Amino acid sequence: MSTQEELTIKAIELLKNLIETSSFSSEEENTAVLIETWFKEASIPFNRTKNNVWAVNKYFNEGKPTLLLNSHHDTVKPNKAYTKDPFKAVVENDKLYGLGSNDAGGCLVSLLATFTYFFNVEDLKYNLVFVASAEEESSGENGLNSMLTIIPKIDVAIVGEPTLMDLAIAEKGLVVFDAKVKGTPGHAAHPNNDNAIYNTISVLEWFKNYRFKKNSDTLGEVKMTVTQISAGQQHNAIPSEADLVIDVRVNDKYTNEEIADILKAESPCSTIEPRSLRLNSSSISAAHSLVKAGIALGRKTYGSPTLSDQACLTCPSLKLGPGDSTRSHSADEFIYLHEIEEGIDLYIKLIEKVL
Repeated sequence: MSTQEELTIKAIELLKNLIETSSFSSEEENTAVLIETWFKEASIPFNRTKNNVWAVNKYFNEGKPTLLLNSHHDTVKPNKAYTKDPFKAVVENDKLYGLGSNDAGGCLVSLLATFTYFFNVEDLKYNLVFVASAEEESSGENGLNSMLTIIPKIDVAIVGEPTLMDLAIAEKGLVVFDAKVKGTPGHAAHPNNDNAIYNTISVLEWFKNYRFKKNSDTLGEVKMTVTQISAGQQHNAIPSEADLVIDVRVNDKYTNEEIADILKAESPCSTIEPRSLRLNSSSISAAHSLVKAGIALGRKTYGSPTLSDQACLTCPSLKLGPGDSTRSHSADEFIYLHEIEEGIDLYIKLIEKVL
């Protein structure tokens, strides 16, 4: 078994290589190869399913519960505000710059180092399954969700996302709705008291002011935001309808289906339909041994407003990782090298307390 210090050095080197290898969602072929190389060099048997790379610990025992260690190796596309080359791994003053460094490369390599650290350990209380997943950023059909019938049954999971190594014990779900506000079409030169665009004014006010009744101790209220509006094709024609897109971040007091039912019954839109109901909120009990272990190590608990691969899991799951969520998808993305070192150290200490 490599020492923790050796694994940390190798993990940082892998992250640099990942940064310099393009891996947009559904285009992760080459970063999957880099992860395969890690397993080969560590003499760990592994599997690859499309662009998902996964492995189980050496002494896997079907009679034991299974802990999933997961993070993703796909990235979003770099935004136009970058001043540095997003595909160049550059270290300046302890900061490692590059696309995917913070979201979620630092988490990925830290969990991979942690899995490798425990791979050969006998008599663990939990089996370990590691999955480097694809298509997280796009919520694609060939990501972690596609792996749940392929890997062993999971009882609990640590999902690696940047949380400053605090314990995200709950995560909001997401439902995106497409809605229409209808009116009467006509020529702009003539009177029209049923203009679809004007009709959106009261509808937008309704969405702005509406509050769902159930608030969560960890995730707060359901957050509903109109994010897109479109109508009309030419200056002299009043359109028959206006299209809205509504982003709803769902707390753990509602299922996505309940949110859809409420909006269909109560919203003033002519029609409103969810695009998908599969990205549900997720959580883990504050009494779970993983959470207790993290608290004992001095980490805080909180509820996360951002979505991750937790959304496709039905088992209890904890979101935890080095880096800062506010840096994700930002220009000149970076992670501190000391965050990776501390992340690996804390992952190992956390798992030692429960294994």
